Amino acid sequence: MQHTTYEEMQQLQQAFGDSARDFLTTVSPISRIRDLRDTEPGYDREVWQKIAEAGWTGILIPESLGGLGLGLGPATAIAMEVGSHPLPEPYIASAIQAVSVLLALPVSALRDQLLRDIAAGRLIAGLAWQEQPNTGADDGWRATATTDADTATISGTKRWAYPGKADGWLITCTGDDHAVYWMPATTEGAVGTATFRVDGSLATTLHFQNATVPAANFLGQGKDVVLAIETANNNTRVVQAAELLGIARHAFNATLDYLKTRVQFGKPIGANQALQHRMVDAYLQVELATAVLKEFFAQVQDDYPGFGARCARVKARCAHAALHMTRLAIQLHGAIGYTDELDIGLYLKRALHLTSWLGGVRENRRLAFEGSATAAAGSGQEQDSDFTIPADNDWNAMSESGFRAMTRQFLRLNYPAELRNPPQRLHWPDLKDWYLALSRQGWIAPAWPREHGGMGLEPDKLIAFIEEMEAYGVARTPDQGIINIGPVLIKFGTDEQRKKYLPRILAGDHVWCQGYSEPNAGSDLASLRTEAILDGDHFVVTGQKIWTTLAQDATHIFMLVRTDKDVKKQAGISFLLADMKTPGITVRPIRNIGGEEEFCEVFFDKVRVPKENLVGQLNEGWTIAKALLDFERIFVGSPNQARYALNQLRLVAEQCALFDDQAFVDSYTASMLDVADLQALYAGYADIVKRGESLPPSVSLLKIWATETYSRIAMEVVEAAQEQGGDAAAIVIGDTKITPCSRLYNSAITTIYGGTNEIQRNILAKLVLGLPS
Repeated sequence: MQHTTYEEMQQLQQAFGDSARDFLTTVSPISRIRDLRDTEPGYDREVWQKIAEAGWTGILIPESLGGLGLGLGPATAIAMEVGSHPLPEPYIASAIQAVSVLLALPVSALRDQLLRDIAAGRLIAGLAWQEQPNTGADDGWRATATTDADTATISGTKRWAYPGKADGWLITCTGDDHAVYWMPATTEGAVGTATFRVDGSLATTLHFQNATVPAANFLGQGKDVVLAIETANNNTRVVQAAELLGIARHAFNATLDYLKTRVQFGKPIGANQALQHRMVDAYLQVELATAVLKEFFAQVQDDYPGFGARCARVKARCAHAALHMTRLAIQLHGAIGYTDELDIGLYLKRALHLTSWLGGVRENRRLAFEGSATAAAGSGQEQDSDFTIPADNDWNAMSESGFRAMTRQFLRLNYPAELRNPPQRLHWPDLKDWYLALSRQGWIAPAWPREHGGMGLEPDKLIAFIEEMEAYGVARTPDQGIINIGPVLIKFGTDEQRKKYLPRILAGDHVWCQGYSEPNAGSDLASLRTEAILDGDHFVVTGQKIWTTLAQDATHIFMLVRTDKDVKKQAGISFLLADMKTPGITVRPIRNIGGEEEFCEVFFDKVRVPKENLVGQLNEGWTIAKALLDFERIFVGSPNQARYALNQLRLVAEQCALFDDQAFVDSYTASMLDVADLQALYAGYADIVKRGESLPPSVSLLKIWATETYSRIAMEVVEAAQEQGGDAAAIVIGDTKITPCSRLYNSAITTIYGGTNEIQRNILAKLVLGLPS
């Protein structure tokens, strides 16, 4: 295949997706599924020929053999449309799985002729490798081949061979070594027993009773065969995943339309908040699956370490999304959803078929776990390197491994050992030296543009930076200046404000806190009552803020204030900056359930704030507030806290020998992949921020998944620690101190601040899904 950039591949996939959609709509309406299900062969040769003419059968086959040689990207684009517009013909079984086996085998005249015939639509070939459920590429083969000079005689049984009716199959067997032969369907001694799948398609069980084929039908042996089957199954899982994602999207859209139009008790049923929240959660699963598949193609393909694990991970996530969405679709359609009359059942059945073929959610999660190089990012055990870390560099041009190694070296040389993995939120006096070390290195603002003193990291490097920090146990700094007010000033501030404040944030001269929430104005932020009255060159501020993080350590506060009471509540809000030393400001810490003073109340008694501290225009603070909440949600939505908790879960599990328990391993694997998939979702939004674009309302998805994943893993840490999970004292594991309950307390607040997750679901239901009030 000709080398293409990721952007070119995206364009190619889009083109093939559009073309496939038009083709399927015209050539294969869903009525064909009903007409051909539970029949033999279950597909139409004339349509298969049209599929070949469209290039689908040769999508993986090189041009020299009559194909297009375009790879998995366009193949998945076609499959995604097949998911939305079900196709009876065996696209995945023949054009993907069988072809992938042949391409992975040594070149031969027979191999090349089979590929030419498949590409031209003259041949429908299948793969018969499996004999028992839940087996690997070389596990449990009992079918044997006895050879002489002219023939090979095969005996044994193969199950779940796809397609159920084919012109022939690639047969794996044992003898002196693993081998694969081409066996035409007409071979004497080969008997196929077709069995219907739940979706009405066919699989077959092949019985070989001294079935004899010419010795020339030999295609490969030994490790070549095992590698070919592994490659084919990996490729097939990815294309299955794309079809499953197409199924999930179709089921979601059909259900969303139904909720908007089905009326009961005088209003659309989609106005019901319980149904809205269920649809938001379903939308989240579809978007996670989309992000994981996109991430897969953004990385190097089959020469990338852990390729098989990545294929399994994609299949697991997309299978989960499809099964979740199709089952929910039946529930939300009510009784009509349970009938064969409604098409949604066809999509559920197709999802069940695809999910069980080459492993369902749990099996593919296990494959992803077993095939991963490590269960957690960064072991922290690498030896110190002897290279000098530059103060400035094009960090994005570095290899990821080199960037990670450099970050780890910096941490080993600069981060205080006694502050690793703190059991509670640390304060400015504890972290000042570390903050200044990052500042001197130019690393304190990894996501800021370079022109404003940041590192300008692209999403992949930003995530790598966060992962290494979390894996090393680095405490969160007082970072409201970095993650919130800094980006606000970059986008909305004046040149004078940027010059005044940004360098001081980077230098650690200014430590900021956020003044948003008020009593009775938390999630309903627009109801705030803190008032700012313009008096000459100053605003006079009177009121109260609450839940202000680490205000007792802050030198400055940014806040929302009411500057006009006579307009719509969102319209009368302005955005102000204030020095915490200004007379009239009083701070009172609040003790949380963990006994820590992380939050504060801040009182303003006729506080005079200079007029030039207004950010943006008067009474237009709500626009800035929403943008800042987006910055906050993408920060809260980063993988760092969940990955931190996952690392603690791993350490506790290793100490308690829980990885010997398969039930725990399955639970851990699900959490590990939830964090990895969160990272994929996060990367898309981080890329939007880097491009300087406004974040869409769907960023609330990120906040929901990140905080609920974090909270769930935090609880798993408590459970994994067994009796120690209820101790107030920390568990000491090596140089790491873990206080399970403190982490659980911390996770609880993340689902509340930045707008509760319930409010986020309301936002998504209205602004993204368009569900009625």
